[in-house]
Amino acid sequence: MNAISIAEAQAIFDDRNLIAVGARGDEQRRRRHGAKTTFVRVLEVHTDAVPSALPASASAGEIRVTGKPASVTAAVAAIEAARTLAGSIPLSAYSLADLLGLGGGTIAGLADLLPRLADAGLEIVAEAPLDVLPDPIAAVGAARGAGLQIPRLTIHRIAADARFRLIALARDLQSAVGGVRAFAPLARVDPVAQPSTGYDDVKQVAVARLLADNIESIQVDWALYGPKLAQVALTMGADDVDAVSALEGDLGRRRSPLEEIRGNIKAAGLEPVERDGRFRDRSVGRR
Repeated sequence: MNAISIAEAQAIFDDRNLIAVGARGDEQRRRRHGAKTTFVRVLEVHTDAVPSALPASASAGEIRVTGKPASVTAAVAAIEAARTLAGSIPLSAYSLADLLGLGGGTIAGLADLLPRLADAGLEIVAEAPLDVLPDPIAAVGAARGAGLQIPRLTIHRIAADARFRLIALARDLQSAVGGVRAFAPLARVDPVAQPSTGYDDVKQVAVARLLADNIESIQVDWALYGPKLAQVALTMGADDVDAVSALEGDLGRRRSPLEEIRGNIKAAGLEPVERDGRFRDRSVGRR
């Protein structure tokens, strides 16, 4: 199936028949992945307070450094500490837009900064917000040139008149640079003046699956959007869930984040598969 056009995406999104829209996204999703639905447990640590040891209850497939570093020196120090903390666990950090700013706002400055972070132990830039980066293709290309992975494209804030342009940009970036494993098409920040609705959110997921045809996975954020919306999104085109808590807590195994995400995926008629930050099946090697 060829990718739809932006005009077709608009027509699908405007369709009031939510079931029909979801069916189109789900059909394309199942053509690619069948019932397989991946998820990753992430332990987030702030750039200003990287702990010296992992919590006893943590079982992470990815360690993610969050926040905006105050300086290049602070960023390098945080990555070095996080690399020691993570050990063999995949390590991701930061927004590519924040790193661009740290590099002086130029691609040349970014290209100088990124190798320093790679040498400190960084392997994955956590997100690349398409709507914030002035030239996403050049910025992602600079990261790839430094040996860093950019497996996930994101959107920081969506204006109603830009939603399909941003999805098409994700598709074009993948064609130009490659290496993208997942696209998260839902905004991480909801505009106060025009807040999104769950109705529009799940249609956005379906349209993203149809329009961004060269990106392997459409992703929904478990921590940001919650179990209910994530579960519906999985039936309308999404096949990957980010940011499941890596902490088991004290509510017992049956109510742990791991069992909750597995249960939600199974309740949607799908097959849960835990992956790590490198998109590798975590069950491999456990058997």
